[in-house]
Amino acid sequence: MALPRTILHVDMDAFFASVEQRDHPEWRGKPVIVGAGPNERGVVSTCSYEARAYGVRSAMPSRTAAKLCPDGIFVPPDFKRYKAASDGLMAILGSFTPCVEPLSLDEAFLDVTGSRRLFGDGVAIAEAIRARVKEELRLTCSVGVAKNMFLAKLASDLNKPDGLTVVPREPEALAAFLAPLPVSRLWGAGPKAVAALARGPIRTFGELLAADGTYLAHLVGKNAAAFFRALARGEDDREVAWEGAEAKSISRETTFPEDERDWGKVEGALRELAEDVARRLRLDGRYAKTARLKIRWGDFETWTRQRPFAKATRLARDCREAADALLAAGPRRGAVRLVGFGVERFSEKPESSPRDLFGEVDRREERDRKEERLEAAVDEIRRKLGKNAIRPADRLDPPPKGEG
Repeated sequence: MALPRTILHVDMDAFFASVEQRDHPEWRGKPVIVGAGPNERGVVSTCSYEARAYGVRSAMPSRTAAKLCPDGIFVPPDFKRYKAASDGLMAILGSFTPCVEPLSLDEAFLDVTGSRRLFGDGVAIAEAIRARVKEELRLTCSVGVAKNMFLAKLASDLNKPDGLTVVPREPEALAAFLAPLPVSRLWGAGPKAVAALARGPIRTFGELLAADGTYLAHLVGKNAAAFFRALARGEDDREVAWEGAEAKSISRETTFPEDERDWGKVEGALRELAEDVARRLRLDGRYAKTARLKIRWGDFETWTRQRPFAKATRLARDCREAADALLAAGPRRGAVRLVGFGVERFSEKPESSPRDLFGEVDRREERDRKEERLEAAVDEIRRKLGKNAIRPADRLDPPPKGEG
């Protein structure tokens, strides 16, 4: 008999700021703000909970943060130290299960279904993780325990910092747990969707499920209404994508904070996703034969298309070019909520380029080999120093991450 699925979401508390407070004891209990200086053009990357009490938030201009919190301690980010702490976290998580999907330096999903016999149930594993993070890293994390990824992620954010939240499995208890939560906690419910629902007035999961389906579709659109209803019932069938799994496809996607109308930003986000997919291909040691694009519009209508590569590849250049071509061939019907890029139909070996009339290997093949060696070297640098260690010149903006 199959065991019921158990998913954990582990989220470090105010990660960058907590590392700074750990390494500078004199800053403990004080408002620490990581990011640009108080008189510089730039934004807050993250801040301690003491700074949040003043209204400081991630992505806020640093000058605004300085006005809200005049006594704030502004610290430039030190990604080398944050990466070291992240490596320690991932080592702890990997000691409980190989099924770990990192989302960033400071958070990850775990499928611990198969770990019960060794370490106990999901709650026992969550408690053990929190204890080891405190002991070995001298930091704190919050953990959500649930039957799926949406609920685990939701739970980890409910009792921060240093919290443990278990989502009930029984239908009645689950419904009671979810009913009072604000609709802003639904994945994909940005400010516009929340405002549209508020006109209902629909402000909680329970009110959303109680609303007339036709009326709900009138407020946010048919597709969004169905999507939000499923989440409000606690439904999510996605699986943790861990790197040791033999996946039939590799994909990455991102949801914009607000529906995005700037096509340049959509293109930029898509190219970053394509580069990340190429990195995953190289990590897996495989080559992909088909590229796939996914776009979800503001009304939740989803558009997907795919196309074959000229030959099986794992080069970032090929993935970017395929992403650009697919995007150019698609409709531009309005604001974009989500964009994703993926690859499928894998090969374990590269395919040879065509040979010319003299039997010499096509020059493109030699170029591809050189480019792949270069990308592998960049992968290794980023693995050691963090994703932002090497970035194209047009992306030298402050990191968008705002840790919990």
